[in-house]
Amino acid sequence: MIPFVDLKTQFQQHRDEFMQAIEQVLQSASFILGPDVSRFEKEFAAFVGSRFAVGLASGTDAVHLALRAAGVAPGDEVITATNTFYATTAAIELAGARPVLVDCAPDTYLIDVAALERAVTPRTRAIIPVHLYGQVAPMDSIIEIARRHNVTIVEDACQAHGARYKGHGAGTFGAAAAFSFYPGKNLGAFGDGGAVTTDDEGVYNRLLALRNYGSPQKYQHPTFGTNSRLDGVQAAVLLVKLRYIQKWNNARAQAAERYRKNLSGVADIKLPALAADSTHIYHLFVIQVPDRRDEILQELAAREIYCGIHYPIPLHLQQAYAYLGYRNGDFPVAESAAQRILSLPMFPEITDQQIDQVSETLITVMHA
Repeated sequence: MIPFVDLKTQFQQHRDEFMQAIEQVLQSASFILGPDVSRFEKEFAAFVGSRFAVGLASGTDAVHLALRAAGVAPGDEVITATNTFYATTAAIELAGARPVLVDCAPDTYLIDVAALERAVTPRTRAIIPVHLYGQVAPMDSIIEIARRHNVTIVEDACQAHGARYKGHGAGTFGAAAAFSFYPGKNLGAFGDGGAVTTDDEGVYNRLLALRNYGSPQKYQHPTFGTNSRLDGVQAAVLLVKLRYIQKWNNARAQAAERYRKNLSGVADIKLPALAADSTHIYHLFVIQVPDRRDEILQELAAREIYCGIHYPIPLHLQQAYAYLGYRNGDFPVAESAAQRILSLPMFPEITDQQIDQVSETLITVMHA
């Protein structure tokens, strides 16, 4: 059996480090915020290359509170890609704004820059470029659009821990950037968790208040806030994993190269394109297969090879967003990709033998 993500092996390989870190939190009883959270925030900011990081309860909260801290308010519009996870647009709605969706590029699946500019209106307050699958969106063009139209950039870097664009880390290009530490991420906690990075001290201070009922001081609530605090246990786990993130990202890249070698030239398989000026940390290894993708997925599962689809229904076709007025055919690139994309097993500990087995089985199933 080859899982889509193997979290058990990683835990077993570093069990003693994890247990010692958790034990220290339990002994100190620093369960909410506390020294491990503060230390993780400093180390994660340094890893990303930003001045500040603020630990939060989830990646969804990270996007939501980053938007609020960057000045997004009810009645504003926020533009993002339709081929992202629901949390991106849910966060826009939580900030009181209206999601405006655009298509993606056919090769990298990153946001279509030309479509993005066409979507800007006088009500546009922010752009959320999603660094999808582990690559950074074309930030030079996006920054130029944002400057020309005087709008804010909030990066969705939830799949891009350690990815770099022209030598700069994902999470350093906008007013703020959101990261998720969902367990399956390249840097994942043992539960939900998130963070926002920023170089803006004003945004940083607003985030400290937003995550803690409106104020970093107990029982004082001068402004709106919620409860979105990274807990000590998750911070301790993340501190252990942060030691290995670069090694793990390198292992993912090596796994991707073996997939490419095995599958290059195979009819009807489209391999992931490499985005210009960006590294790829391969949070996901996403290929395209023919129209019978769902049948291929089922046949692989029958052979105990488990894959995923990221994402099967573009957001503009989700029932929750019927009120936005989009229709089938509005974003043809994302709609076409959603019928054909297939995410192959990818995790740092995946072996050459496993990659070869996935590749050989996929080819057999496709050409049966």
